[in-house]
Amino acid sequence: MLFDSTVRKELARSFGATLVVILTIVLTMMLIRTLGLAANGSVAPQDVVLLLGYTALGQLPLMIALSLFIATVVSLGRMYRDSEMAIWFSSGVGLSRFVRPVLRVASPVLLAIGLLSLLLWPWGNQKTTELRQRYEQRSDLARVAPGSFQASADGSRVFFIERAGEEAGVGRNVFLLSRSEDRESVTTARSGRIDTEGGDRVLALDSGHRSEQNNRTGEHARLTFEHLRMAVDPGKARATDTTPPKAMSTLALLRDPTPRHEAELTWRLGLLFGAANLVLLGVGLAASNPRRASNWNLLFALLAFVVYYNLINLSQAWVAAGRVGLAGALAGLHGLAFAAALALIWWRDHATVARLPWHRGVSGGARAAA
Repeated sequence: MLFDSTVRKELARSFGATLVVILTIVLTMMLIRTLGLAANGSVAPQDVVLLLGYTALGQLPLMIALSLFIATVVSLGRMYRDSEMAIWFSSGVGLSRFVRPVLRVASPVLLAIGLLSLLLWPWGNQKTTELRQRYEQRSDLARVAPGSFQASADGSRVFFIERAGEEAGVGRNVFLLSRSEDRESVTTARSGRIDTEGGDRVLALDSGHRSEQNNRTGEHARLTFEHLRMAVDPGKARATDTTPPKAMSTLALLRDPTPRHEAELTWRLGLLFGAANLVLLGVGLAASNPRRASNWNLLFALLAFVVYYNLINLSQAWVAAGRVGLAGALAGLHGLAFAAALALIWWRDHATVARLPWHRGVSGGARAAA
């Protein structure tokens, strides 16, 4: 049918263009943020591209949902401004008739959002968590580049390596400055390596000197050693047993229905249900008056998107706190949004100017005068 094909082509073309623009903007922002994390030492510089890819995959369902919503509002809004809607309405096609072709275009997109949010979202978060944990669990000495100073995570130690050893985790001509509330020590050694003892990172130094000063008493001590072992990263060698819910698979969350796991399911399913409801809301919010120079429907649509997804985050927090269950949160929020979308379409479809009481009175008076 000409009507269905026209609406589908217009919506598909607008969705593709909108998705490209949103992806460009969001990826640029993510790249700047990821480079900032690498500069601050939160992630390894060589993992910036991987981290950017995993983060983008995790945010892809939200970007696709926003693109589909904007495309719906923009496409139907253009038809209002160009008076195409007036032609369709005068031909007996109501606004509710636009729901079917819009949903036909949105169906594969919604399916992709569901797969991304339920499968790809936890996988991307898992890979991102592994990258960060792997970098954080590296010893302070392993982070040092030859010829540069490197402070420890808590700022109590400063490391320097003149050159790297042939083996991984081994440094040559090591310098270590350590400070505490009442002591300050300077240690130099010909070589150093990283060992693990009882779950702690231990720095093993060979053939060096150590100078220590008591800041309270002013006493100095100096010793020469052949072998010296000192803990530099306590507790970092312990493996992380707890996996965050966002990095767990959907099946694992369903098997262990704790409040935190149900909260994560609320977010993942909320992305899918929210995208579907926003498509219906877009049909009703696209209405505009072609005689008015200003068009506020897109601004109102973006405001509705922000409010809706903030409510999804709020429902996730409520489920995590145990205030409401998974089914209650999904039915309460998305059920109301679905009802509001249908009510808005019905109101746009029936509350036309021709059916207003005062318009009928004016029309009747005009016919009587004629």
